[in-house]
Parts: sequence; C-alpha cells; structure tokens
Amino acid sequence: MSSQGELRRPSPVRGAALFDRIDYRLIESPEDRDSIFHLRYKAYLNGGLILPSETCQVRDVYDDAPNVWIFGVYVDGELCSSVRIHVLTQECRLSYSTELYGDVLHRRLDQGEVFVDPARLAADPDKAKRLPELPYLTLRLAYLACEYFNADTGLAMVRPDHQPFYRRVFLHEPVAEPRAFPGWHTMKTSLMASDFRNLREKVLTRFPIMRSNAFERRMLFERVDQRPAVLRQVLVSAPLSPSAAPLA
Repeated sequence: MSSQGELRRPSPVRGAALFDRIDYRLIESPEDRDSIFHLRYKAYLNGGLILPSETCQVRDVYDDAPNVWIFGVYVDGELCSSVRIHVLTQECRLSYSTELYGDVLHRRLDQGEVFVDPARLAADPDKAKRLPELPYLTLRLAYLACEYFNADTGLAMVRPDHQPFYRRVFLHEPVAEPRAFPGWHTMKTSLMASDFRNLREKVLTRFPIMRSNAFERRMLFERVDQRPAVLRQVLVSAPLSPSAAPLA
C-alpha cells in the first residue's frame, strides 16, 4: 500500500547510483518503531487516507505478528520510507491480506503455497518528491523476500490508482475486487498478485535494480531468534483481529 500520490518511473542510472546512499534497516527497537509509525501517519495523512489523531502514529496488531519484518529505508542517514513484509505459509497466516481476502488466500495456503505480502508502504512526503526512486528501492525489499523465502507468489494490497505501477514493475494482476481497508476513510484497496517463480527473470531483465545476492538477502532476513522456524510452528486459522483498525 502506498502513500504517494503518484508512483513515477525513475532514471535507471540514478536509481542504481542511490544504492551507495541507501541503508535498509530492520526495525526492532521501540524508538525505531515509533519513528516508523509516525512516518506512516505523516504519509497517510498527507495522502488524505486518514484523519488527524493525537497519537500521530499509525500502528496495528500485525506489527507484532511472528511472521513480520518491518524495514526502514534510510537515504544519507535519514529515514525516508518504510515497508512491512509478512511471509504467509500454511502454518502462519497473519496479515491484513488474509484478514480482508481470506476467501481468496486461505485455500491456496491450504495447498502449501507461500506468499510474500508487503504492506504499510509509506514515504516521507517531502523526501518522496526529491527521490522518485523511493517506491522501487523500498518495494525491492519485498522482491528480495520472495527470493529468500522461496515464495510462490508475491502479493500487494494496492489502492486503485497505483495498480499500473505494480502491473508494470512486478507484473502483478488483480485477484480480488476492491475492498475497504480499516482506518482508511477515502480509499479502498485491491489485492494483486504475481507468479514469482515464472515471472522472476522477466522482472529482473526489465528492472535490474531488483537483483540481489545471497549475502544481502541473508543479512536482511536471517535473524538470531530464528523467526523463519516460528513460521512453521504457528497455526492461525482465523483473523488475528477482525475489527483491528490502525490507531490513527
């Protein structure tokens, strides 16, 4: 889900050059999490998706799920954007996508399919204007997650005006009709998906910025607490919180 008014195509050369200035950080400390929740608030408020609140944060129960990786994207040491990544398996199904689109996803998870499900994409409104590459560099994390976790399918809950970006870059196609998203009073989301294994080479050829090596993927997603093992042990057959709305 994106907070920007328009997802623009960056210059490939400049996008590649930005790698020297980019730092992907796994967000774990309370202080860093608060920074991410405030960034979401700024982005969604600027995009007209939410109403002002005293907390100045957007957070929800899925931020604490066992199958979640929350990343901040820093450019020249400054937080510019963020994305939350869920890995959905037959044993662990915690995400807004399965809550809102369970009728589409649960039967596929029952068959053993593995999904990478990025959500809560947010970018600092001012920095996003100066860095049109941010959506590519941020969502690159989801593509790396597909590789690391050997996913069958990449998902995205997308606002209607951003579907062309996901279709062009990741070759996503809608798999469900637009539905209301908790806390967003002006916009619905659509569930999109792409066959990662069969489309991978085509995406990498068109957008080499999505390429990575095993060391980078391991540094991003391997954890001391062996969170991937948890994914195989936690079984949730019902939504974590059917009425869970962002605290905004």
